[in-house]
Amino acid sequence: MDRLPVSPSLTMASRTPTTLFGVDTRVLILALARMTDSVGNSFLIVVLPLYIASAAISGGTLGLSESVLTGVILSMFGFLNSLGQPFTGRLSDRMGRRKLFVLTGLAFLAVANFAYSLVGTYVSMVFIRGMQGVGAAFTIPATIALVNEYATAENRGGNMGTFNTLRLIGFGAGPVVAGFVVDGGPYHLDGLSITGFDAAFYIAALSAVVSFTLVTLFVSDVEGVEAEASDDITFAAFDREGDHLLDPVFTLGLASLFMAIGIALLATIEPAVNARLDQGPTAFGVQFGAFILAQVLFQAPIGRASDRYGRRLFILLGLSLLAPATLAQGLVVAPWQMVVARFLQGVAGAMVFAPALALAGDLARAGESGSKLSILTMSFGLGTAIGPLASGFLVQFGFVTPFAFGATLAVAGLVLVFTQVEETLKNPERPPVLRRWTGGD
Repeated sequence: MDRLPVSPSLTMASRTPTTLFGVDTRVLILALARMTDSVGNSFLIVVLPLYIASAAISGGTLGLSESVLTGVILSMFGFLNSLGQPFTGRLSDRMGRRKLFVLTGLAFLAVANFAYSLVGTYVSMVFIRGMQGVGAAFTIPATIALVNEYATAENRGGNMGTFNTLRLIGFGAGPVVAGFVVDGGPYHLDGLSITGFDAAFYIAALSAVVSFTLVTLFVSDVEGVEAEASDDITFAAFDREGDHLLDPVFTLGLASLFMAIGIALLATIEPAVNARLDQGPTAFGVQFGAFILAQVLFQAPIGRASDRYGRRLFILLGLSLLAPATLAQGLVVAPWQMVVARFLQGVAGAMVFAPALALAGDLARAGESGSKLSILTMSFGLGTAIGPLASGFLVQFGFVTPFAFGATLAVAGLVLVFTQVEETLKNPERPPVLRRWTGGD
């Protein structure tokens, strides 16, 4: 297969890599570290709302109601994480030391996760949650950049898919385990009594420490990658080198933003969903988890397939499926129908995310992986923060309204990718009819 030229440094990144199941072992180590860290981070999705509502938290509420302040605390992570990624991604490009950034972020997370067990005021909770967001902003772009630089054009999609699969396994397992840990407290150890909340915070901190250890022992920066990023951290929104209006990576960032908003619409309106479908929280949990299950099952195989059949093909197919799968969630009338819709939405997300990261990685020059890929990770993070706010507002105009909004965004993303993004594989292996549709020639 002929391919478009890629940066020599990126091609050299995997001169003699060892592989396991066709995946670079260095990527597997990073993925395991990210999976471990994700278990701890996702613990807090369940634990923090309960902890904030408990008698353990007191002090001034800054003139806000408890419910509003809870929302501020929870959203602080997402916004600082997302908005900080372009800065840390560009800085890691300039310094050329990805590992340092990953370790710095993990250290922030370990300290913050442990600090929850020491504080008892709303103000301190806001500060610690913000500290977690800063830690994630250091870790995520540098980690994705390393995965990209370890990869070549022949295996980038598979590596991205495997990395995201293991990350999602950790993210999905955390909330399940967290519920048991909190409910099982207090714990008694050598005369010490540990509450369920403190035990959860200790486990979250330990997960970051384990991840830190794995990266320290087994991960190294890629030799030969020189930082060529400019001092300007603004996005190149317009295409400066090709024939399109928008920069292709910026376009993929918009598509990732739209996809993430559609994915995140469901969480905020759980009471409305349960009332419409006459179901309880257990059924809602199954529906919410169906998306993650689909991601876990399909991310890696779709990533590998994109190495053979083309990145753009799967992104377009994913966005085409995302629109009806999102709209269907506003039209379902039975719990099993919501499970199916969420699962299909997960399949659509798997078709978009790993191939989009791989395509952006194909386009990244030497020393630009942090800058380029942070556009996608930042966009996805912002979408997961905007989606719940959008659905909470739009549901008052009818149950289907937020999902129609999400479907419309998916269509907009489809149009943008179709018109503004070219395939990075010059001659992907697929039938001529699909090749003409997706621009593979």
